[in-house]
Amino acid sequence: MTDEIVLIEQLKNVQTREKAFRELISLYKERLYWHIRKIVISHDDTDDVLQNTFIKIYRNIGKFNQESKLFSWMYRIATNEAITFINKRAKERNVDISEIQEQLAATLESDVYFSGDEIQLILQKAIATLPQKQQLVFNMKYFDEIKYSEMSEILETSVGALKASYFHAVKKIESYIKNKTD
Repeated sequence: MTDEIVLIEQLKNVQTREKAFRELISLYKERLYWHIRKIVISHDDTDDVLQNTFIKIYRNIGKFNQESKLFSWMYRIATNEAITFINKRAKERNVDISEIQEQLAATLESDVYFSGDEIQLILQKAIATLPQKQQLVFNMKYFDEIKYSEMSEILETSVGALKASYFHAVKKIESYIKNKTD
C-alpha cells in the first residue's frame, strides 16, 4: 500500500509525473488490456480503448481522492471507457448493444489474437449473450478473480446485487454451453 501512496504522490507532482506515469503504465497495462478486451473483444479496439483509458487517468489523476485503491479507480475508468465504446459502436450502427456483442463474439474465430480452443470459444460466445452488467460481473469474478467488495467499488453497486448478477450469469452460461455441446 505504501508503494501505491508513493506512486500517487509522484503522479500528482509535476516534476515526477512523467516517470511515475510510465511506471503506472508498466504496472497496469496488461491487466487493463485484458479487462477491456473481454468487453470490446477486438484487439485493435482494445488498444484504442486502453489508450483512451490511460489518457483519462493522466488527465484526472489530480482528482483521485484515494478513497479506493488506485487500481480500482483505474479499472472503473477502463470499464466506463469500454462500455462507452460499445455503446457508441451500437449507436453508429443503429443496433442494440447485445447485437454488437454477439457480432464481436462471432468474429473471434477469425481473430489472429484469439488462441483459445473450441470450448473457450463457446464460453466467449455465451458471455457475449449476457446483459452488459452480467458480462462485467462474470468476467471480473471468473477471469480476473476480483473480490465482490472491490468489484462493488469499481462498479458502484452493492455486493448483494453483484452476487445475484454473477449467479444469473453462471446459470445462463451453463445453459448456453449445454445447448451448444449436446
